[in-house]
Amino acid sequence: MSLDVYLGIDVGSVTTKLALVDEKGKYIDSYMLKTAGKPVDAVQTGLKHIISQALCDYKVQGVGTTGSGRNLAGALVGADVIKNEITAHAVAASTNIPGVQTILEIGGQDSKIIILRDGIVTDFAMNTVCAAGTGSFLDHQAQRLNVPIEKFGETALKSENPARIAGRCGVFAESDLIHKQQLGYPVEDLLYGLCQALVRNYLSNLALGKELLPVVSFQGGVATNTGMVKAFEEALNTKIVVPENHQTMGAIGAALLAMENHQYTETPTKFKGWEVGNMNFQSVTCQCTGCSNNCEVITILEGEEPVGHVEKIGDIKGNIIARWGGTCGRWDIN
Repeated sequence: MSLDVYLGIDVGSVTTKLALVDEKGKYIDSYMLKTAGKPVDAVQTGLKHIISQALCDYKVQGVGTTGSGRNLAGALVGADVIKNEITAHAVAASTNIPGVQTILEIGGQDSKIIILRDGIVTDFAMNTVCAAGTGSFLDHQAQRLNVPIEKFGETALKSENPARIAGRCGVFAESDLIHKQQLGYPVEDLLYGLCQALVRNYLSNLALGKELLPVVSFQGGVATNTGMVKAFEEALNTKIVVPENHQTMGAIGAALLAMENHQYTETPTKFKGWEVGNMNFQSVTCQCTGCSNNCEVITILEGEEPVGHVEKIGDIKGNIIARWGGTCGRWDIN
């Protein structure tokens, strides 16, 4: 038995997510793993895991990629659609959450806010600079307080008198946390104080000047933290919806975009097949000296043969899968 599916891949700096939807956009399966600085390995491992737990033969009709590594993932697997995270999260939320008008998304290294009206993105903002607005910041502080990140939320919810922690900057927040810890604040008060600080940072940076209307969806890995959910609900004075597959919503959105593209264009997919998970790839970075920009150009090759040191981009030989990174597009192949 076979099933027509659409594959979405979201390659982030911390985690890589893969998701499948059927021809009606219904969720089928997903998988998340650490990127660990090796996006190629993460994508391949994800593909092998998805197919290993398949209950039937998945016939891929379209592939979409998103995230910071979307171009790389798209080149590896043969993507039909390559879109940014804003579009992917918005499509996933508007499809799965009736009446959604505000999307809060916090990942490991960045955070986003997306404003929708009648299913259309009307405004958005991203934070890729301040660490105090990301999941890795909470993870680091949990380690400092010797609390497993899985227990962060339930411990924070026990707080009755949360510590007021300066959350405008990651450095100041950490020093303030240490100070409060030395004053003898209970761990639960410190943890919930961190949640409140993160929410204040998020709203003052990303939501400034924006009208946050319900329904509000909270997506990304940090949405697992019940302390963060409660802090947002208190700050916004509204119920926060956490989708069942909140961690893989970007990948689900990419799959839905691939589905939409296939149904609209009726063109065959460029997907290279599940065997991509077993292929050998390597990347070569070389500086282009064609102008004063001195762009770093990345080349992805298929094969096991070592490339070795290369002085000029034009000297790179082999089965080139993709190439990008230059400002002018002179060397791009995708």
